[in-house]
Amino acid sequence: MEFLHTLPREDGFYMPAEFAEHEGCIIVWPERPGSWSFGAREAREAFTAVIKAIAVSEKVYVIAGSSSIASAQEMLADVGNIEIINMETDDSWARDIGPTFVVNGKGTVRCINWNFNAWGGEVDGLYPSWDKDNAFAAAFAEKYGCRMYNAVPFVMEGGAIHSDGEGTVMVTESCLLSAGRNPKLTKEQIEQKLKDYLGAKKVIWLPRGIYNDETNEHVDNVCAFTAPGEVVLAWTDKEDDPQYVMSLACLQTLEAATDACGRKIKVHKLPIPDVPVCIREDEVGGYDFEDGEDMREAGERLAASYVNFYIANKTVVMPAFGGENAESDERAEKILQKLFPERKIVVVPARAILTGGGNIHCITQQIPKGVKL
Repeated sequence: MEFLHTLPREDGFYMPAEFAEHEGCIIVWPERPGSWSFGAREAREAFTAVIKAIAVSEKVYVIAGSSSIASAQEMLADVGNIEIINMETDDSWARDIGPTFVVNGKGTVRCINWNFNAWGGEVDGLYPSWDKDNAFAAAFAEKYGCRMYNAVPFVMEGGAIHSDGEGTVMVTESCLLSAGRNPKLTKEQIEQKLKDYLGAKKVIWLPRGIYNDETNEHVDNVCAFTAPGEVVLAWTDKEDDPQYVMSLACLQTLEAATDACGRKIKVHKLPIPDVPVCIREDEVGGYDFEDGEDMREAGERLAASYVNFYIANKTVVMPAFGGENAESDERAEKILQKLFPERKIVVVPARAILTGGGNIHCITQQIPKGVKL
């Protein structure tokens, strides 16, 4: 892969909002036995539901390794508007291992190659080897025919950034300032990297993310832009819940902030599930962890959040957790429908994705509409 030798900002490129029009979406078929229990059976059913919901209005590029491509072909045989591509990865978090796409005012699309180190490298990375994941963004860009900027050695994941498409980018301090990512860079230097590569004019630093989020609290699990000047924030009114102080700190930051256009930010609260979602003993038994891999434990609280949705061209694909959180699911669906009146909210039972370590936004990476020049 031949990289461009300029910066996106210098060339007039910026990261568009997720609610802007897409050409497609990248999803990586689940396989890793340390993430997806019992041969990824339930996870693949959930991924299939997500793919179907997105493919209604944009093409889905389904990435599958040699040992799992037959499964993808079989389970997705009746799904239109998809392309199954044989590429090897270490896991299935397309948001974090895929390229981040940028556009300019002339309708041109390019992308960025970040350095990926499994959310913390040797400090607190979640698995010991990530070479395939780190090589994936460039491999996909070459296959897709998209020119690419190279941000390496800067460590970054797609789930760590949210853009309004008008010069404002949101991140969390807990993630971007973590010891396992770019410890030699100051906060100011990291912010400049975001401005250089994402074309940002302003960076809003939220203090925290979602409780127990093993990515060091990615922003995409706690807060997302729903329109210019508007965000949705994961919330709880329960002051004894550890999420309360985390979300409150984010709310205070947002209420004091303005975006790159000078607007005050309108915050819509999106309550987390009423009952904490914890992994069960029977689920833990379905994993096969390798040495050095982060292990699930029965009773462990998972980072369940409805903010981890994906905005497709005609749908918003929202995770649901069911059972004792059925009312919470319904409440979240109603809130999101008001925020996205022109899109259909598609609710996907996503516990099998959550037990893998993330959710719907984490397994998707949008490709903005445009010409690849």
